[in-house]
Amino acid sequence: MQHDTVLIAGGGIAGLSLALTLHQIGVPCTVFESVAELRPLGVGINIQPNAVRELEDLGIGEAELDDVGIPAREWALVGLNGRDIYSEPRGKLAGYNWHQYAVHRGKFHLLLYRKVLERLGPDAVNLGQQVTGYRKEADGGVTALVTARDGSRSEHRGALLFGAEGIHSTVRAQMHPGQPPIRWGGTIMWRGTARDVPIRSGSSFVGLGTSRHRIVFYPISHPGDDGRADINWIAEQTFDADHDWSKSGWFRAVELSEFAHQFDGFVYDWLDVPALLAKSEVAFENPMIDRDPLPTWVDGPVALLGDAAHPMYPTGSNGASQAIIDGRVIGRIMLEVGVTPAALAQYDAELCEKVGSLALRNRGAGPFGLLGMVEERCGGVFDHIDDVIPAAERAAFMLAYQKAAGFAREELNNAPRTIPAGAKVARVAA
Repeated sequence: MQHDTVLIAGGGIAGLSLALTLHQIGVPCTVFESVAELRPLGVGINIQPNAVRELEDLGIGEAELDDVGIPAREWALVGLNGRDIYSEPRGKLAGYNWHQYAVHRGKFHLLLYRKVLERLGPDAVNLGQQVTGYRKEADGGVTALVTARDGSRSEHRGALLFGAEGIHSTVRAQMHPGQPPIRWGGTIMWRGTARDVPIRSGSSFVGLGTSRHRIVFYPISHPGDDGRADINWIAEQTFDADHDWSKSGWFRAVELSEFAHQFDGFVYDWLDVPALLAKSEVAFENPMIDRDPLPTWVDGPVALLGDAAHPMYPTGSNGASQAIIDGRVIGRIMLEVGVTPAALAQYDAELCEKVGSLALRNRGAGPFGLLGMVEERCGGVFDHIDDVIPAAERAAFMLAYQKAAGFAREELNNAPRTIPAGAKVARVAA
């Protein structure tokens, strides 16, 4: 392998988005992914307008995104009594130049995978190959230590190494051997999809309930001829600190009977949550976990991105979006300073502290913090939300989150392209 190649540990959304960006700017790269076969795993995620813009600049447009999801039209919070707390249009309906997309995570992941193979070639992604460590070299480069599924080991030299293998990243563990353990905030999530008729706008993201007991749901496909779509749902319950969350597996398949009764009271004249859950063929359990923010994402020629750098609670619907943005920022900086450790240092300076603060904001329920404010002020029961939280205060709360997450409308619409069309790195470090 050439020493000027960039090595990427992890073939998830972060790693594949970075690979597409590097190819776009003329930087050779190779991806190592531990699983032997990529399958359309997972349920729904949201891709915010700032990330949709970057995907379009990568040549992944609305037609392809429509195949794996649907443009979101509304974001809404509803109190436990069924009354609206806050709602706003999303994407182009809100005046953005780009949609917000609600997509099936697995289908979106495979879309990125196909694009990488088409553009970089069939050998660009090495499946069944896990980066288990790295060695910094005297010449400024790096060697990735790779273990195959059959136990065989190999070494691969490169100019830089990116750890993009998620919350359990081995690259992160070597970079920060003393990091605190994974942190659980008290919430268990059950996730699934059901075929049903979309409500409200026909493509609404709805958070219903309280800060400790709620369900989130939204369509992730266009309706079929019968008017029904795939509805992604996440049922959440916060427990006391003595609850043994470690028995909850990551995407552990569970029976509805294990948890659905906790949402029996979520029945309204416009929505029957128990009936929605009952239409699901399978449900998965996940603890809501993250890690404490890091002081740095960089160790010389090695950097972290995506969940390996900043695992965060999904309360802001921006984990995947930030993973895409990470790679685009890296590409922009490489155009300025080359494929060097100096580029990683600048990336770290721009995003590490900022995104770490966003992760901490998500611990405070992110935009769902409005549900907590309603509980504090009126116990969650109200006739007119304006009497509890004035409209201006609600709008200011949401704008503050959008700015922190990098998708405030006017700033985004007026920002120049992250990577100019046709831009290429002048020289790749040898």
